[in-house]
Amino acid sequence: MNYAKKYKPISLILVMADKFDAKTRSKIMSSIKSSGTKPEIKIKKSIRGLGFSYQPKMKGSPDFVNKKARIALYLQGCFWHACPKHYKLPKTNKDYWSKKIKRNLERDKKNFSFLKKKGYKIIKIWECDALKSPEKAKDKIMKLIKK
Repeated sequence: MNYAKKYKPISLILVMADKFDAKTRSKIMSSIKSSGTKPEIKIKKSIRGLGFSYQPKMKGSPDFVNKKARIALYLQGCFWHACPKHYKLPKTNKDYWSKKIKRNLERDKKNFSFLKKKGYKIIKIWECDALKSPEKAKDKIMKLIKK
């Protein structure tokens, strides 16, 4: 007997457990900004006039870059890049999130390494620090520019 003809294959769709319906979840997810966030705006205002361009189209994807001083600035989200002060693994879907964050950190390491080989100095600023004290970020940058 040919089972392939008798039984039709079943397509499995894996759905993440969610307390919201698909339309509500879509609305929530679409409202998450990838640029123009409060931390970015604060840092942008803080470093105005220091020769940085915002989200330049270059390999390594820094948030700000000063090509003349060869400084790449990354504004790291506390959740997405595992801030040592604030990161907490979500209680649900732990396996998914731990793999996702690990991939983000591996990509960061690869990007930092690439830009360092190109002669760039890397500055990482955590989202929490950018919100609390953008002037500290400016001080960090000024020290590197003066070197």
